This record gives sequence, structure tokens and C-alpha cells, in this order.
Amino acid sequence: MAGPRRHQRRQRRTLISARDDRRAALFTSPMTATAGARVQPGADFHKRTYQKPDGRKLYLYGRQPHELPVTEELEPGPVSTPHLRWHPLRGEWVAYASHRQERTFKPPAEFCPLCPVQPGGFPGEIPFADFEVAVFENRFPAFHPGAPEPPELPIPTRPAKGQCEVVVYSSAHRGSVGELSRERRELLVRVWADRYRDLLAHDMVAFVMPFENRGEEIGVTLHHPHGQIYAFPFVPPAVAPMVAAFREGPVLSTLRERIGDAYDIAGNEHAVAFVPPCARFPSEVWLMPRAFHPGPWTFSDAETLGFADVLGEVVARYDALYGRPMPYLCILYAAPKGEEDRFHFHIQFFPFLRTGDRLKYLAGCEQGAGTFLVDGLPEQMAARLREVRP
Repeated sequence: MAGPRRHQRRQRRTLISARDDRRAALFTSPMTATAGARVQPGADFHKRTYQKPDGRKLYLYGRQPHELPVTEELEPGPVSTPHLRWHPLRGEWVAYASHRQERTFKPPAEFCPLCPVQPGGFPGEIPFADFEVAVFENRFPAFHPGAPEPPELPIPTRPAKGQCEVVVYSSAHRGSVGELSRERRELLVRVWADRYRDLLAHDMVAFVMPFENRGEEIGVTLHHPHGQIYAFPFVPPAVAPMVAAFREGPVLSTLRERIGDAYDIAGNEHAVAFVPPCARFPSEVWLMPRAFHPGPWTFSDAETLGFADVLGEVVARYDALYGRPMPYLCILYAAPKGEEDRFHFHIQFFPFLRTGDRLKYLAGCEQGAGTFLVDGLPEQMAARLREVRP
């Protein structure tokens, strides 16, 4: 297998002073649809862009224009130097980002870097006294648009160019997607759509993946409700088989036709959530729009709201299943660049509880062979999730 080519140029990362940052242009404007998008222009959806002292961008989204003044800013973060190394046995890239070793780890609530910053208060990532939804470039990214040239090694390497962002769902320190208001969940889906459009516009980006790691059992180190977005310079190995499957045909729609509503747990005229009959995790759920869409950026207003409603119901059902917040991975799978005509957007939830007090561990068979062992039948779990009262 031929090794990927190395990039020959090193991009320089520019730091912007706090003084210049305060003087940088801030704007508030209604979101409008881009070419080919079906999201209606003029929707009550606003976006403000703010540039942090170290050059990172912060986006403030809301139903109302965000016009609050800047409060207190964090000191500039470490210089990001991620790179990629080729794994010859697995045929895939491994990302290395040593600066992430020092990232924030389980701070007390009063020092949460995702909470809004009050005047004179402890500085955080969002230097405003309040906000609806905030997105900012990660302080400790695994991929960076200015990633330097990698070290010389006996294996192929390349710069880890891309983007990593943090999506903060609310200014409240506690909560979940299931507890957000209907309007806030709809706003969150619109935010995802906007970030997809922005990130996929970059030549270096091949695939964009919003996701949420929920619960300390997953390894979460910040309790404030939030997710992340990774923009990859390649199609990741877990996504490549999906691409191949959708190239063969409308595999997700075909699956829905075959199983009917027997596995459904929630739905409306625009979206449906169901336990896949091939589930690898206990109480795994997939959420998809009923009509074909490559990503949420092509949703109509009605589809955006319908999808947001089912999203909230899925999380609420999870939390009611065992009477406790469900630790899970929530992964958004939209079309990689160039696959927009075939790849059906959907979300996959991977819960990590197999009973109320027992975790599903990925052990030897899963990690070593890539073969999942599941203790319960998907049909049984679908019935249980339908029965619980959110």
C-alpha cells in the first residue's frame, strides 16, 4: 500500500492580541440559507462571531441577537501541534496531540470553563454573562487548520489539519438534550447545520462529525451539557464502510422498509427513532429523517423541528429506562464530501448501561476482534424503550 504524500509547506499560526481582539469586528445577523439549502431564509435565528485573544473563533447562536459586552477572557491556550501517523496493520491514520494531556479535568462547578462569565468573575471560554448556544474552537484540538509538519519517522506521516469545536447547549451548568426546551433543541439542530456548512466549505475537510460524549462512564471531564464537532481531513475508518454501503444502494431506507415500525420507539411525520435489529450496544438507537437528506443543512423548517422533537424524546426515554442519566455516545453521521447524493444522514446512540447498575465494557472480543457481543435482543429492548414514560 502506497503511503500518503506529505505536505511540504508549514502554515504559521497567528496569535491576535487581547487589545486587537476587543477591537475586532463583531456582528449579529439573521441566518440565511446557503446555495442548495432548504432551511428558510429569514428564520428567527441569529449568529454572532467573536475572535478570542489567541485567534480562536467563538460563535454565539440564538433566537435573539446577542449583544452583551465582553467580560473576562482566558489567557491564550497552548500552541497546537497535532500530526498523523499511518498504522500499517490497520491501514488507518492515528492522531497525536501531546498538548491535550493538560486539558481541563473535572473542575468544580464554580470553575467550569463552559459557563457564562460574569463581570469580574472566573474567566472561561465564553466571556459573556449569558448566551443561548455557543460554539468555539477547541482549546486542545486533535486537528487544527495550522497543524505543523510532522516529525521525520520510518512510517508515513502528515499534518493533522482539520478543525475541532465545542458546542455548548445552554448557559445552565446542569441539564441534558432531553431537558432542553423544544425551541432550544430546534436551535441546536440549526447550529449543527450551520457548522456543517462552514466546515465542509474548507478544502482540507473531508468529513464532519458532531458528537456528544455523555457521562463520566464515557470519560467526560466537563459536566456542563455540551458536545463536540470534529472536521477530519480524511474519511474515518468507521465511516468508510457506511460510504461503501450507501454507494451500493439506499441501505438505510431499505432497512426501514423491511422492519416496518416493529422496532420504533419514537417518531413523527418527519423523523423516526428505532432500535436497529443489528444493534451492537444494549438499547442502541438510530434516529433518521424519514425523507432522504445528506445532512441537516437540507432540512426544511418543519423537518428541523420534527427531528429536534424526536431527538429530545430519545434522550428522555434513555434517562427514564433505568431512572438515571444514561451514559452514551451520540454520533451524527452526515455525508462525507462528494457523497451527498447517496449518504442518508442519521444519528446513532451507543448507550453504555446494560442494566441500571452494570456497564457495557468493550473488552477483548470487541477491541481485539472488532466483534461485538450483546446480552439482550434488540426486539426486547425496543419494547422496553417504548414502554418507559419519559
